[in-house]
Amino acid sequence: MTENRTPYPVRVDASMDAPSRALWLIKWLLLIPHLVVLVFLWVAFVVVGLIAFFAILFTGSYPRSLFDFNVGVLRWSWRVHYYGYGANGTDRYPPFSLAEVPDYPAHLDVAYPERLSRGLIFVKWLLAIPHYLVLAVFVGGGLWLGTRGGTDNGWDNGWSAGGGLVGLLVLIAAVVLLFTGRYPRPLYDFVLGMDRWALRVAAYTALMTDRYPPFRLDMGGTDPGSFPVGPVGPPPVGTPTAPPTPAAPVR
Repeated sequence: MTENRTPYPVRVDASMDAPSRALWLIKWLLLIPHLVVLVFLWVAFVVVGLIAFFAILFTGSYPRSLFDFNVGVLRWSWRVHYYGYGANGTDRYPPFSLAEVPDYPAHLDVAYPERLSRGLIFVKWLLAIPHYLVLAVFVGGGLWLGTRGGTDNGWDNGWSAGGGLVGLLVLIAAVVLLFTGRYPRPLYDFVLGMDRWALRVAAYTALMTDRYPPFRLDMGGTDPGSFPVGPVGPPPVGTPTAPPTPAAPVR
């Protein structure tokens, strides 16, 4: 029995891309160029968020060019996080781009809202406190401190490094990968669920949607709001299939 779930405007997808046994040991070094760039991007994210705050207050809408920029910052951060110690889901080096990269194994998109509530911009940080309490355990103190104001650039500093339960599970998976060559799928699915939750809350507190984030751990690489990408495999054994359509009689 399949549970029907309403898609959330923030869609986070990823696919396991066969990380190697030991590259994770030096990814901290390989990530330095990205982390330097992300410092400046998140400063810009804060400035853009403040401008958007007043734009929403006076017009009820988030300027599209500013919205696309901030989505790009979240997207870039998610790719770095997925490559690094927040998931270790791929060895493919993240591209230096704000745009969507279709062939990269990590994807993020936020549906553009035509209208936003003027009043909610003052209280979203307050409404998100229950999520902060959960995510403080999931991803450590970085996200708790960073999202409390909705435009604080400390969010990415804590989350990208992979802290809290996410960091612990990724470390366990990395050690298993080192000795067995396999990433435990249950750990991967759970980590992706926690990452997805964090990104939904980050977009909500950054004023990018009025839809309150669900208290729901959508595990696995495919977001419930996304269509499956790539060829669809055969159904599992035991899945009922429709009988073949009989051929038309030959006259």
